[in-house]
Amino acid sequence: MPEPADSRVIQVSAAAKVYIAGTLLLGMGAFAYAGMIWPRADPYRFAFYLAVAGFAAGLKVRLPGSVATLSVTFFFQLLAAVELGFSQAVAVSILGGLIQTCWRPKLRPQPIQVIFSCNVLAISAGAAALAFDSSFIHLLGLEFTARVALATTALFLTNNLLIAGIVCLTQGKQLRDTLKSFAWYFPHYLAAAIVVALFHALSHVAGWQTALLSLPAVYVIYRAYQGQIERVEAHSQHVEQMAALHIRTIESLALAIECKDATTHEHLGRVQVYALEVGRKLGLGEADIEAIRAASLLHDIGKLAVPEHIINKPGRLTPEEFEKMKIHPVVGAEILETVQFPYPVVPIVRSHHEKWDGLGYPDGLKGEEIPIGARVISAVDCLDALASDRQYRRALPLEQAMDVVRKESGKAFDPRIVEILDRHYVEFEQKAKAQTQHGESKLSLDLKVERGLAPAAGFESSEAPPPPPLTASVKADFAAQQEDLWALLERIQEVGPALRLDETLALAAMRLRTIVPHACFAAYVLRERVLHPLYVTGEEEKYFSSLQIPVGQGLSGWVAENRKPIVNGNPSVEAGYLSDPTKFSKLRSAASVPIESGGHLTGVLTLYAAPKDAFTQGHIRGLQAIAARLGVVIEKGAAAPASDTPGCDQLTGLPNARHLFLHLQQEVARCREEGLPLSVLMGDLDRFRSVNSQFGKSAGDRLLQTLAENLRAACGEDGYIARMAGDDFAVVLPGISAQAASARVPALQQAVREAGLTVFGADLVSLSVGVSNTQESQLDGDTLLDDAARDLMRAKRDGVMHLQSRG
Repeated sequence: MPEPADSRVIQVSAAAKVYIAGTLLLGMGAFAYAGMIWPRADPYRFAFYLAVAGFAAGLKVRLPGSVATLSVTFFFQLLAAVELGFSQAVAVSILGGLIQTCWRPKLRPQPIQVIFSCNVLAISAGAAALAFDSSFIHLLGLEFTARVALATTALFLTNNLLIAGIVCLTQGKQLRDTLKSFAWYFPHYLAAAIVVALFHALSHVAGWQTALLSLPAVYVIYRAYQGQIERVEAHSQHVEQMAALHIRTIESLALAIECKDATTHEHLGRVQVYALEVGRKLGLGEADIEAIRAASLLHDIGKLAVPEHIINKPGRLTPEEFEKMKIHPVVGAEILETVQFPYPVVPIVRSHHEKWDGLGYPDGLKGEEIPIGARVISAVDCLDALASDRQYRRALPLEQAMDVVRKESGKAFDPRIVEILDRHYVEFEQKAKAQTQHGESKLSLDLKVERGLAPAAGFESSEAPPPPPLTASVKADFAAQQEDLWALLERIQEVGPALRLDETLALAAMRLRTIVPHACFAAYVLRERVLHPLYVTGEEEKYFSSLQIPVGQGLSGWVAENRKPIVNGNPSVEAGYLSDPTKFSKLRSAASVPIESGGHLTGVLTLYAAPKDAFTQGHIRGLQAIAARLGVVIEKGAAAPASDTPGCDQLTGLPNARHLFLHLQQEVARCREEGLPLSVLMGDLDRFRSVNSQFGKSAGDRLLQTLAENLRAACGEDGYIARMAGDDFAVVLPGISAQAASARVPALQQAVREAGLTVFGADLVSLSVGVSNTQESQLDGDTLLDDAARDLMRAKRDGVMHLQSRG
């Protein structure tokens, strides 16, 4: 009979309260009926049975891993039912229950628990007495042996069914599993039935005093119980140790996943809390619950086989990347098959991306074909992923995340599971937060190991490996990039001395994006062993513009200290960048080279990109060539006074590059909102360098000033023209389609020829133009400028004007 638990750990549901009340009513009915039919029997015989039953109730053994106890009271319940009848059997059972629950308990029982235990014993003893000696049994004409067997069965079933019912209702266990755990008691009941039959025969020959002989039998049964419990406890300890080993293995594997995806570890812990709560609400069996406990931590272990740049990609996957991602449930299942879990973990891991409507992967399972654990984890995983920060988006509020899951009910997710989440997600979230507040194991991913000077095989050679054989198309692309690079170097050398420092850097940043694709351009200048942002443009420029990087720290600081380039470094290690939790980086690779002039370090040029491994050794060589040109410009221009009119070009009076960028951003936003097209023209003078050399810089300046006036007139009132740098001009045409923008190019080219005729009296210069356009597009201003610059490069190579339209 179970010994009651401490009141602080008892949680009684409404169903359990109804069950207890029904049991108490039935027990009190049995007690009242016993009093009504109390027989006139030998009081000494009754007192003897009471005493022996009380002694037997004190011989109890504690069940392993529980506060419940087991005694041999059932033997005297059966003996009293056979020898004394209904009333006295009930009385003997109640006394046994009082002694078992109140005599030296491990935890002090509540009064209701004592009353419930006594009522269960009274009901089971009464059932045994009726099964042995009721009017109905006499009508059947059963033999004594059959009646004893029937009474024993009634005692066993009534006692254990009543106990199993309350265990299921208060501890959330399945009735079938609980009854299985009680099944091993039945052989002891059968042994007790044999002993009771023998005592019954002896009492008819030698009197009821022969019941004294039951004491050795009671002790033998007690010792048998004790031995059996010790064996069960030893087995239970072994099982618990193996279970603990499984759990530690699972947690270790979950930490392995964290090495690939640092956002995964906390996410998995939260998924486990949610999934277990949903499983309990569904009334799943113990095996399914344990499978969910393990699979919720391990369902993403197959991501170890997925390239890291795909897992951490800060944007949507390409079809090819998605094909790589789809292997992770299969690989995860194959990894875990070798563990041989005692519960169905592998099917859950394999199927956790299946969908209720059959459109999931890898097997296209549908509805109930999907393992229940996989259905639970699928819905829970989606909910927590939506409510958590990811590389490609911020977290949704929990209510909005639940709305998304709710809309997928009957499509991606099991409607029953969505219904449970919808009713209890706030409660589950509180439990998940409480769980994550406890300390969790963290890997030393940021540890710097001081020892170890070099790998056994030595360092990689600083010389770039020989390039692979090039196809004709690759050769053509490479030659075009090289030509663009040398054109940029010549332009910096040509116009750099005539421009302000910020204009030169703006020119380099704009042209460089078409040669070395990147998301952010950052030029840092060295002052007192600290790198200060000199010019930053592109994604996350406000973060990189705020950095102050000491030499030797972070990626750019390492380049400054060692005067060596880095290819595909990690932008997140820039000093101070991610120490602020409000800063969220999408960038995953960087190329950085030192900027030197006259043998000393001037600064560092760093490009940041979103894709993993976005840069090559060829890019590094190009950056080194550009940095060599910029070194002289930065050294001379860093100390130059700022312009009195920051947004205006001093020579021509046109808006400068900085003002162009601001204006273009505003126009892009306005045209997108109003549904208007937007075109950008980018022009570059042909043969300007030779004219400048032949007639002198003052003549070149007059040409640019005259040209500015002509271009302003040719653009009309709806056009905005700016001098970007040197002889580079840009025209912004809001509300103008690609075809209309192309139609304006001849007028601009005519304006250039007229300026040449005005200044030199001859047609000495011409204009190459690149065009880009967007209509109701999500492109930004930088992309439009990049497209126009790329088109301009092709125009200068081919000697014709090209049109590139994005819309």
